[in-house]
Amino acid sequence: MDIFDIQTKVVLGEGSLEKMKDLGVHDACIICDPFMVSSGKINELLTVLREANIKYRVFSDIVPDPSIEVVVQGIIRILNHKPDAVIAFGGGSAIDTAKIVSYFYTTIQGVEKPLGIAIPTTSGTGSEVTSFAVISDKAKQVKYPLHDKTLIPDVAILEPELIRTVPPSVTADTGMDVLTHALEAFVSTGACDFSDAFSEKAMRYVFRYLPIVYKNPNDMIAREKIHNASCMAGMAFNHAGLGVNHSMAHALGAVFHIPHGKANAMLLPYVSEYNAGLVFSKLECNKAAVRYAYLSEILGMPASTTAEGVESLISAMIHLMKTVEIPLNLKDYNIPENTFAENLNALCEAAFHDRCTSANPVKITIDEIREIYIRCYTGTRTIAK
Repeated sequence: MDIFDIQTKVVLGEGSLEKMKDLGVHDACIICDPFMVSSGKINELLTVLREANIKYRVFSDIVPDPSIEVVVQGIIRILNHKPDAVIAFGGGSAIDTAKIVSYFYTTIQGVEKPLGIAIPTTSGTGSEVTSFAVISDKAKQVKYPLHDKTLIPDVAILEPELIRTVPPSVTADTGMDVLTHALEAFVSTGACDFSDAFSEKAMRYVFRYLPIVYKNPNDMIAREKIHNASCMAGMAFNHAGLGVNHSMAHALGAVFHIPHGKANAMLLPYVSEYNAGLVFSKLECNKAAVRYAYLSEILGMPASTTAEGVESLISAMIHLMKTVEIPLNLKDYNIPENTFAENLNALCEAAFHDRCTSANPVKITIDEIREIYIRCYTGTRTIAK
């Protein structure tokens, strides 16, 4: 038996920010990063709140890869505020921080959880509909994925106008994060027909619309499709889980501070080759390989055999990365070889013990993780395309 549960009400399309007026909020804590304030982007939200006579306070000390210290400061702020809603406004870091702060506030105070409202301003994490959040220990250079149903926001507002000015480089990174979420969810051990439907749609949208919006940031049709794809991929992996690609990306981000979507993208061809059995010659009876080949078929790529389907899908990933100008390996990202070597053991340990690894379609060892990291650093691919 399996249960596919969607707990978040999703409001999408032009003008969806107006829905804030109908949610019964009286006093909100807004959690965002400093750029949302300095750029004036937050004013789009504040205007709606003022029109609805909703009180608010703003906590804007959020940093990329939210740290334990920032979360503690957020908890202190909210303890003094006691709002009836927590509004996350921004990218994945702001949304994750808001989810974690709200969780600990509820736990510490023993009170009902404030209404959780997530308003993403980038199209990548899917955090607005998931029970996951990531917190970083800067001193130990470790990222901790947290998982609890109470972390799931109650409402997600997908206002396409808020992502109009996202820079191309961020669009590329976050778009590849969407692809990784959808693909890992599709081949994970927890996948089902319903998560597959969201994964497939999200992948179709990324392959079709990410090159368009990267080259023409003002194409709002493509913008909206990628924004929706991000949310759909979030719904998929919230049910199915992810895999070792995310585990290895978490470790890379903690040590080398690589943007999460970019780290995922650079790893994706190499992890996919491993999962499909191409690296250690296990293709013949590999369930993941069949799933990859099926995706190639439904996406209109050559897939007359399982091997051809896997190769087509990985080649398409690499072509997309080139199109949106993401480095194809860690060496091209300019990580010095000696620095990579010095940190390799720690990276492998962190990735192996990461929560996401358990849902990977193939059981993996630390030595195999090491091999994938090395291949990703040097750019050594089984499929040389």
